[in-house]
Amino acid sequence: MTDKILVIATCGSPEEAERVAFRLVEKHLAACVNISSPVRSVYRWKGALETAEEWMLTIKTRRDQFAAIREEVALLHSYEVPELIALSIVDGADTYLAWLEAQLNPQ
Repeated sequence: MTDKILVIATCGSPEEAERVAFRLVEKHLAACVNISSPVRSVYRWKGALETAEEWMLTIKTRRDQFAAIREEVALLHSYEVPELIALSIVDGADTYLAWLEAQLNPQ
């Protein structure tokens, strides 16, 4: 098991997704953020069945950065309850994990 994680988030517009992604990488909270083209989400919100087009973020980071990412997303996000889920990276290519680690440490 590594100390690296993937954080999944969704945003309501491509502009918002890009704003969040750039801020996280700029602040060395994430090594890389993938923005996936629109996905269709189906969920229940305030008792009603909803559907929405969203942009999914896959945030590559380290476990100890999660609290700071949560705070940053709360500042930038338009949703009342933004999705933010962390998944452990059990293993990976040594060279990629080393690159990821280097990006999280300001030079």
